[in-house]
Amino acid sequence: MIGERIYKVLLGPHISEKATIVAEGNGQYVFRVTGDATKPEIKQAIEALFEVKVESVRTLNHKGKTKRTVRGLGKRKDVKKAYVRLAEGQDIDFMVAE
Repeated sequence: MIGERIYKVLLGPHISEKATIVAEGNGQYVFRVTGDATKPEIKQAIEALFEVKVESVRTLNHKGKTKRTVRGLGKRKDVKKAYVRLAEGQDIDFMVAE
């Protein structure tokens, strides 16, 4: 993978109630990623940026909702999320990570 691509694949962590439950119970972390990111790219990016060993990556495409506004119909953005399972005994501290 090209070095520049590593920094463009991950958009940031996805913080939600479900994401924190999954992180505490299973050692998984949820990230928002670009729409064209592949599982091997996501794995390489997380291993390079956070210096951890990734066990598996699962992705899902979340379609944006259509919402009604005063000006007519609007649409929220589509989001691709990656559920990343780390090797046993490893974790990511987002406060220390750069």
